[in-house]
Amino acid sequence: MTESNQPAQQPDEPHSVPPIAGQSDSGAREQGPQQPDPGQPDPLQGGSGQAGAHGTPAGLGDVPASHSFSTQSSPAQPQVHAPDAGQAQLGGSGPGQQLPTSGSGQLPPSHPLGLGSTTAQFGAEPGSTGQYYLPPGYQSPVPPRPKGRGKVVAGVAALVLLVGGLSGGLGGYLGYTFANESSAVSSLDAPRPASQTSNTQPGSVEDVANKLLPSVVQIQVVTRTGAGEGSGFIISSNGQIVTNNHVIEGAANGGNIKVVFQDGRTAAAKVLGRDPSSDIAVIQADGVSNLPVVQLGNSGDLKIGQGVVAIGSPFELSGTVTSGIVSSLNRPVSAGGENRNSQATVLNAIQTDAAINPGNSGGPLVNMQGQVVGINSAIYSPNQAGGQAGSVGIGFAIPMDQARRTIDEIVKTGKPKQTVLGVKVESVEGGAKISEVTPGGAAEKAGLKAGDVITKFGDRRIDQSDTLVAAVRSKAPGDKVTITLSDNRTVEATLDGVEVG
Repeated sequence: MTESNQPAQQPDEPHSVPPIAGQSDSGAREQGPQQPDPGQPDPLQGGSGQAGAHGTPAGLGDVPASHSFSTQSSPAQPQVHAPDAGQAQLGGSGPGQQLPTSGSGQLPPSHPLGLGSTTAQFGAEPGSTGQYYLPPGYQSPVPPRPKGRGKVVAGVAALVLLVGGLSGGLGGYLGYTFANESSAVSSLDAPRPASQTSNTQPGSVEDVANKLLPSVVQIQVVTRTGAGEGSGFIISSNGQIVTNNHVIEGAANGGNIKVVFQDGRTAAAKVLGRDPSSDIAVIQADGVSNLPVVQLGNSGDLKIGQGVVAIGSPFELSGTVTSGIVSSLNRPVSAGGENRNSQATVLNAIQTDAAINPGNSGGPLVNMQGQVVGINSAIYSPNQAGGQAGSVGIGFAIPMDQARRTIDEIVKTGKPKQTVLGVKVESVEGGAKISEVTPGGAAEKAGLKAGDVITKFGDRRIDQSDTLVAAVRSKAPGDKVTITLSDNRTVEATLDGVEVG
């Protein structure tokens, strides 16, 4: 209260209500609470278990009407001062402050009572001299005892009790502290575990990672229009590395390729050959030797549900290992690169739920024996507005049986061959309809004509044009295959090979 040190003004009449200090705006005073309307409960009362006005706690019982309250914060204990100038006073903080008469509704400032944030003023009875009411539970002071022997005895007893209390308290505290500290358990006090020796289980993800990581590289490409990165794996100790065509195609006609090995060494590289239709490329790292190479496996042995591991450099995080299963086989998927979404680049892919992200392209998909069974090439991801696509558990890899032939042709001749049937097709209900036949091609030689609808390619059901293209790509030039048409006719065709690039 800002004016508690000023003398209180005497009311002109016994039941007048002078203004109460508390409003600080422009030095004006805040008016006291208005009296309730007749028949309405007094908002200053706290009875019936409900909170009284101005923060009086609920359940403290009804307060006599002759007591008025203030919402100013105050100490928790009541203070009782001697009456000033013959007036009875309770809790006043300034000289000459007087108590209002009972029922006046007057509230002198800053009278602590100990009811939380609420204070109370108890007024003297009209006409009384030196008498005042105390709050419930307050003990009146006991008249002092006569000086003498009793005082000395009481003092000695108090001293004995004090010393005993201090000794007992100190002993209890020390005993509690000792017991608490002696019973506490801490991980820091436990001995260090023994160093783990090499106990990698054969066929585990850890075992596969240990075998393959030294043979997987990060590929960084810089061109005049930008930069990119991907992954690859080493197939020869002198630095031949397999990757996706779409990883290095920007540098095929000018640009720089740098290979980052697992141990941190780097080397420049050049393109040996590439096949955009199958999204496969081989590059040669310069000035390297005695490199660890991968073991190539058979993708034809894969089963749905079989465990696999993907290794690469997603989002430039080289040497990242993820694991999953073979989710499906023979998925027709368009390869990445400049000709993406073109029927000429449809792959007969392995589907996996092992996490594959941008930067994994060109890295190996490995079975649990540590053999490369595919080349990670594409992912499915919902449309990303203004952001880069990421893994949703649907990734695709080029089967190694298909890729191996193309890689071998690139290494030996630099010019791979693409397997073709010699037709253009479009999707129709129930199959792939031939819209054009290449003169002298495998289809014409087998007796196929425009308008024929292919429903089976060997044992594989054909439900759309991309499925037929993927099925043809899974074969090698010179392979013979039986083709079933919608009218139940069957023909046998010998597939051709067309040189790429």
